[in-house]
Amino acid sequence: MPASALVFEIEKDFGFEAAHHFEHADANDIFKNIHGHSFTGKVIVRGNAQEDKGWIRDLWKIDAIIKEVVAPLDHVLLNNVDGLSAPALEQIAAWIFERLEPKLPGLACVEVGRPTCGERARCYPA
Repeated sequence: MPASALVFEIEKDFGFEAAHHFEHADANDIFKNIHGHSFTGKVIVRGNAQEDKGWIRDLWKIDAIIKEVVAPLDHVLLNNVDGLSAPALEQIAAWIFERLEPKLPGLACVEVGRPTCGERARCYPA
């Protein structure tokens, strides 16, 4: 079976440093205070291999697109970023997904996590 007849998934990791806080009524008192995390993430792209190359898309091009999208989140207070007034992991993943989707055909998933907390959230297209 030729590679062009198969569906592949490729992944690219990313990371950023940021702070946030939660203002909802039942937020833990610790998390109502501004605190920071080393966030990590993963982007998954799904598709067929390009016949002329044998792969879905150049990973270095995906990396450049991710860096451009994630740059506004690095070393900032996430609550101040447009669209992230309540920056839970789910909302951060959705924010990244919405900005990557027009630039990355085949975008299948965005994952964002806080490894030191053992937490992550994934966002998929509806």
